[in-house]
Amino acid sequence: MKKFNIRKVLDGLTAASSSSSSATAQSGTLRENDAIQETLQSDHFQLCKTVRHGFPYQPSSMAFDPVQKILAVGTQTGALRLFGRAGVECYCQHESGAAVIQLQFLVNEGALVSALADDSIHMWNLRQKIPAILHSLKFSRERITYCHLPFQSKWLYIGTERGNIHIVNVESFTLSGYVIMWNKAIELSTKTHPGPVVHISDNPMDEGKLLIGFECGIVVLWDLKSKKADCRYSYDEAIHSVAWHHEGKQFICSHSDGTLTTWNIRIPAKSAQIITPHGKQHKDGKKPEPCKPILKVEYKTTRAGDPFMVLSGGLSYDTVGRRACLTVMHGKSTTVLEMDYPIVDFLTLCETPYPNDFQEPYAVLVLLEKDLVLIDLGQIGYPIYENPYPLTIHESPVTCCEYFVDCPDELIPALYSVGSRQKRQGYSKKEWPISGGNWGQGTQSYPEIIITGHADGSIKFWDASALMLQVLYKLKTAKVFERARGKEEKANTEIVEEDPFAIQTLSWCPESRMLCVAGVSAHVIIYRFSKQEATTEVVQLLEVRMQCEFTDGESPDPGGEQTPTLPTPGSSSSPQESEPPTQPSTGSNSSDGPRDNIPCLQVRSSPLKQSPGYQVELVIQLVWVSGEPPQPITSLAINSSYGLVVFGNSNGLAVVDYLQKTLLLNMGTSELYSPSDPYQRQPRSPRKVRQPSGATCDSNDGSNTSEDRCKSPASGSTSPCNSDDERKQNFIEKVKFKSRRFSKTVANDFAKMSRKISSSSEQKTDLDTKDNCFTRSRSSSVTSIDRESREAISSFHFCESYPRKTDSVVGPCLLVGTTQGTVMMVALSLPPGGDQRLQQPVGVSSCGSMVELKGGILTMALLDATGALLPPSYEPWYDPNASDEEKEKSRRRRPASPPSSQEGQDAQFAVLCSEKQAKVVAMPSQTRIYKHNITETSFVLRADVVQMAGANCIACFCANGHIMTLSLPSLRPLLDVNYLPLTDMRIARTFCFSNLGQALYLTSPTEIQRITYSQETCDNRQEMLSELFTPVETPEAPNRGFFKGLFGGGAQSLDREDLFGETGAGKASRSLAQHIPGPGGMEGMKGAASGVVGDLARARIALDERGQKLGELEDRTAAMMSSADSFSKHAHDMMLKYKDKKWYQL
Repeated sequence: MKKFNIRKVLDGLTAASSSSSSATAQSGTLRENDAIQETLQSDHFQLCKTVRHGFPYQPSSMAFDPVQKILAVGTQTGALRLFGRAGVECYCQHESGAAVIQLQFLVNEGALVSALADDSIHMWNLRQKIPAILHSLKFSRERITYCHLPFQSKWLYIGTERGNIHIVNVESFTLSGYVIMWNKAIELSTKTHPGPVVHISDNPMDEGKLLIGFECGIVVLWDLKSKKADCRYSYDEAIHSVAWHHEGKQFICSHSDGTLTTWNIRIPAKSAQIITPHGKQHKDGKKPEPCKPILKVEYKTTRAGDPFMVLSGGLSYDTVGRRACLTVMHGKSTTVLEMDYPIVDFLTLCETPYPNDFQEPYAVLVLLEKDLVLIDLGQIGYPIYENPYPLTIHESPVTCCEYFVDCPDELIPALYSVGSRQKRQGYSKKEWPISGGNWGQGTQSYPEIIITGHADGSIKFWDASALMLQVLYKLKTAKVFERARGKEEKANTEIVEEDPFAIQTLSWCPESRMLCVAGVSAHVIIYRFSKQEATTEVVQLLEVRMQCEFTDGESPDPGGEQTPTLPTPGSSSSPQESEPPTQPSTGSNSSDGPRDNIPCLQVRSSPLKQSPGYQVELVIQLVWVSGEPPQPITSLAINSSYGLVVFGNSNGLAVVDYLQKTLLLNMGTSELYSPSDPYQRQPRSPRKVRQPSGATCDSNDGSNTSEDRCKSPASGSTSPCNSDDERKQNFIEKVKFKSRRFSKTVANDFAKMSRKISSSSEQKTDLDTKDNCFTRSRSSSVTSIDRESREAISSFHFCESYPRKTDSVVGPCLLVGTTQGTVMMVALSLPPGGDQRLQQPVGVSSCGSMVELKGGILTMALLDATGALLPPSYEPWYDPNASDEEKEKSRRRRPASPPSSQEGQDAQFAVLCSEKQAKVVAMPSQTRIYKHNITETSFVLRADVVQMAGANCIACFCANGHIMTLSLPSLRPLLDVNYLPLTDMRIARTFCFSNLGQALYLTSPTEIQRITYSQETCDNRQEMLSELFTPVETPEAPNRGFFKGLFGGGAQSLDREDLFGETGAGKASRSLAQHIPGPGGMEGMKGAASGVVGDLARARIALDERGQKLGELEDRTAAMMSSADSFSKHAHDMMLKYKDKKWYQL
């Protein structure tokens, strides 16, 4: 355990622990006996992926094990997702990243074969918790187009683009010398090449007959023993798929013209039936009009009724714009089921895995481009099953994400109780049939909640405990607003053409359950949680006019344009405030003048019925200013103990009292640099020239009188105004006003990222000399104007601290961080609780800048003198619709303030992290204690102060892919792993750290990847993960019956070993394919598995191998016994033959 003595650090006797860290401070900052013990070491940290949730991105194929009840889905990026019962999921990845074109289960064997677009096939071992590849085979001369593995067979048929068929032993992954060449298959039936192999299957009743479908329309029934074609069936349209009748006497082909042809295997000359399911039938008996291709058909039989024929595609060409459909034909009825997305593949789930028995289909599993649908064939109307997997993350694109670990225990049940009422009705009453696998035996018991904000304005709460994911509750924020009906109305109100309700950022207090969200249309909505239904007659609305006016140095013109102001009680803001919420907006929106005082969205005027859950408390909207749209909100915070919400953008910040529904402060960013008195601020005179809303105001513009306009806040002395500088400022602001255009959030993000990446290599001036007492000139030079015009509010942190250096008593404060790296303090003066809190005003005053860092401020936190984290105070949750007595029982004042500081002593540490560096500042002296330069060539995207192993640290994710952790308060580097380079803005927008070593990000538009940076979690991951393979008995084979067995009408078996083995077929060409052993064998599993479950898995596999060897030994013993018996019999016959003969008769 490393011990840090603060006095030694302050006296300069102890150096920093890393080359990039430095420690400077003044002596006497803390008491001599104070020492902070840092328990976190590098051994506590390790980075690894844990689990991936969501819908497989860009799916390309799927397979189902009917005995193990496991579903596998392959994607175009080479990923494999395996699903069992709810909560049983697994993610694997092929190294090549090639698309998965086909999947084949070794039914009930715990193995899976995958065929990729790079002409490789792989054998996956699913008997271990983290599946691994056992064998790979890479074809070099032929392209793989189709694979088929018969049930309970170890020989895999592989069709190629050249029309040939190769055979692979899946146990050894070696090629057989038996090859079916295309020219021998078709012989003289056609003069041209038949095209790629599009189908392979064996006759359900005769394993020795193989049905081969070529793209051109030719189907060949191949006799494996005689190595020649029995029959050939020809149709003049291309084939897409083939399906057998279970009796093996008929098969059906689907074609590119929308037809289905049925063939009797003994009558190859002509098809038994030709139908066009969706073709228009002509009265004169002519051939129906061609339709779109039927991409796949399946034919399943039942004992009691008519067979089912399921097909995708085949719609008529006149159905332009119609969504993808699945057609179910049962008897005389044809049902067309419309899908929300294009169909990738479908499988009919049946009661038996045996192809030669009545199939008894009970469901159809449909894989869509963005969804997975399971249709119940056993109920009228074919209802769908309720999907237990978290596949709706992408229902609307995710725009923001937050992760909360170790939440209050009662939160998840409360959210589930209100969310369970939102479930759809009309689902199938049957249980989800994909029910394989077992849950992991994890030791993690703390509640975890993920909140996702979406482009349609919805917010979803997810239960993420124990490596699972389940949706708890969905909130639709768009219900608060009126929907624009006409194009003109839409053009007048919305500044975002698409997704005007999209969630940009959110702030949530788990303890009080208060929720605050900000949208792209510059709106903020505050929600309270209630278990009771309520009806809001009028939605409370507060309109805020955020702008910074530019002072041109001329005397005010009384005849100029004036800004109407209605001061709020106790307000400390400049006259940029809005009207009270009850007063309607008086903005102008005429065609001949610029829009002014107009909000981007219109709040609904009709009563709003609010279901149990989150209910609207207050809506805040920023309005247009002189034809300029409001700037996007860049930061947001809520504090339930203070009853305040604060938000900021490139214009400044606004503080709102959501209890009194009033605006307390509306201040430009540069005004925050100078300290102010909340009760002695002078109102400004109307300005002749109005500054565009996109630029931030100068500190001279705030509440200072014209006499103070040219004072420097650092010195307080008056300096002469520079008219040349002001002319430059006027010119720059005019250019910005004319060239500024509103852009969407994502576009802003990309612009910001590209700007940062391009300038990341530039060296900035070192600001260390300004740490102890930061001041800067507020001159109106072109450089400072250009710098300040981009300065926006980037982060907030409510805390109980010392507002000023001279304070010795803590009080409610607000830390404000900007995109230029400045941290400022705002003091809050709260009235007593109870009725006085609702009647007396809240005082807000800026205390000026505190410290400056390189890069924009990302996160801020407060530690006490012992290094323990001081979380923001909160108010416990109470139901706003409950009785007054119940409210009083649950409500109490915020937690007591920390002990006050003795004179000359520091009692707190402010932890500040920016895009470039981290600093620890002693409070109230505001003296830098520690500094660490996180990165020089890149920049930090996300940083959070998190709890880990009973201590605290800073976790950072950089744009160059590095994930780092720093100890607190000394900022020692504990972890630095090059994990994931930034390849998509989605990752930067959604990456978030949480407590106890947990983190996540959106790895694709449809999937959440969870990772851990905790050594303990990595060690226990094997136990926590779910198990895919469980020992299950294979169902008994169908009974052949007496007469079928007597007359040979049952299924005919084939000894494939003699036919395809090396003795019967010879060796395959070595140049055709290369065998690559995989890491998933016994040795690979030894390294991958750990813990008790890993030992059990190894023991089980060893036992299987031992049993297999014992079985082989038993077989050899039986063969030897049989040979001995035969020898004995021959010897006895010889003895009888020559027993009575003399020696000369031999």
